[in-house]
Parts: sequence; C-alpha cells; structure tokens
Amino acid sequence: MSQTKFHVKKDDQVEVIAGKEKGRKGKILKVIPEKNRIIVEKVNLIKRHTRASQTSKGGIVEKEGSIHISNVMIVCKKCSSPVRTRKKVLDDGGKVRVCIKCGEIFSK
Repeated sequence: MSQTKFHVKKDDQVEVIAGKEKGRKGKILKVIPEKNRIIVEKVNLIKRHTRASQTSKGGIVEKEGSIHISNVMIVCKKCSSPVRTRKKVLDDGGKVRVCIKCGEIFSK
C-alpha cells in the first residue's frame, strides 16, 4: 500500500472550511493517512467517559476528534487567510509548498 500525499502536514496552521466547526482555526496534531483524516487542536471536541484504574482517575475527558482532510485549508502567515497551495521545485531539486495568492513558501 502506497503512502498518499496531502496538502497539509503536522504542525501546519489550518482553518476548517466545512461542517459544524466551520471557521475554527488550529494546529494539526496528527495526520491519519489510512482514513484521510486529521486531528486539529481545539476542533471537534468529544467527551470520553473513562473508568478509574490504578494509574488514572475516572471521569469525563474532553479530547479532539478527527475530521476529514478535505474540510480544512492551510492558513498562510503572510496573507493570514485560508489558501490553496501548489508545489514548486527549487534550484537544488527539492519540492516545497507555495501559497497561490502571495507566493509565500511553507516549511519543507
């Protein structure tokens, strides 16, 4: 099974563009390529009821649920708005993601 490439990576700042969390911004905590989903900080919070054990207290724990990768767009630092990206080949042969609006280069 080949690894799929996505338009966003871990630690990118993204904005949700569809669904009940539309308009919320956050940092990507985890990418789940098998299911085409991501976990975004402080977005799609769900409640987990945990049982008490020797190591932890029981109770209701809030944590982030996953959302589909197509429901987010990367936020450009320069434009400060959600933008689409394209790939650009550098002189040394490496590829980077580039903002379509302003040409800002995102981290490799």
